[in-house]
Amino acid sequence: MIKSQPKYIFMTTEITTPKELQKMDPVFGQLSFDNHEQIVFCNDKDTGLKAIIGIHNSVLGPALGGTRMWKYANEWEALNDVLRLSRGMTYKSAITGLNLGGGKAVIIGDAKTEKTPEMMRKFGEFVHSLSGRYITAEDVGMVTADMDTVRDVTPYVTGISESRGGSGNPSPVTAYGVYMGMKAAAKYQFGSDKLDGKKILVQGIGHVGETLVEYLTKEGALVQIADINEGRLEEVSKKYGASIYTGSDLYTADVDIYAPCALGATINDDTVYKINAKVIAGAANNQLANENIHGPILQERGIVYAPDFLINAGGIINVYAEIAHYDKAESMRRTENIYNTTLEIFDYAKANSLTPQKAAMAIAENRIEQRKKENAK
Repeated sequence: MIKSQPKYIFMTTEITTPKELQKMDPVFGQLSFDNHEQIVFCNDKDTGLKAIIGIHNSVLGPALGGTRMWKYANEWEALNDVLRLSRGMTYKSAITGLNLGGGKAVIIGDAKTEKTPEMMRKFGEFVHSLSGRYITAEDVGMVTADMDTVRDVTPYVTGISESRGGSGNPSPVTAYGVYMGMKAAAKYQFGSDKLDGKKILVQGIGHVGETLVEYLTKEGALVQIADINEGRLEEVSKKYGASIYTGSDLYTADVDIYAPCALGATINDDTVYKINAKVIAGAANNQLANENIHGPILQERGIVYAPDFLINAGGIINVYAEIAHYDKAESMRRTENIYNTTLEIFDYAKANSLTPQKAAMAIAENRIEQRKKENAK
């Protein structure tokens, strides 16, 4: 006996674009997910807190990374940012030889108008609930005072005020590391690490960018600056004698070195073929929109790219001092060593036919793998 078939057997099938498909798997299906261990969504109605904490890898130690507050266009953008950033922190700690894993947090909102001490305290409580698996620090949209507020409710925070036993603002140390990495890249590309007379464009003059401008102008570099904040441009220009970039497209600027120090992914499909600089060395995280595509293009074009997670590691070296208990002088000594590590990465990349980014990642991954084996014994 043949059973009657269900009445509605056929459904109309809508064609789904790859982009939409990606959004159907917004976590595990993301390229940036890359085997994250844990993602924590934090919500508090009373303070308006909406935050995401990403723990990418904790093989080498607790996941340390800053908290960024940004007015993201949507939650999707915020999630992708925290995934990319926390992954970057894993590589940053590993390549720098620190016993730390990679983590990051983002708070969705405008830091200038929406951030309150109550919100930061509540965020600190969420951090505390992770029992030390994630240690936070300062990032875009945060100041040292915010870290002090978080410290009121959890010990799992670094970059607190020096008066409270912390290492203070990590930005000057980050800038010093970028400066060292830039000098190493100049030596590799131009044969000398002297930057006097070199035309350098610094994009983004926040805490780190400004200090980098100070180092560069002191050495006699011809510095141009670009930023969305015109008031800051005038202020920094006047303070250090840097000229304000006035062209229509900064990626086509006639400069020797391009230093991206604002948000990431400035080297993308639209810009990668425009760049005239022969060296790219900046403080921004995730400068390559796609490291598998844009890294090789830069290499083909003869542009030396200093891996961002390596040369901007001064900040994490600085805050790690609070965990490992070393002083400011030791932080600066370790940060200065970024110069040697950068040159080693360039040599390793050349010997193994890799881009500098892939070479740095390979060395970092090897260190994690070795530790994983040791931990398993």
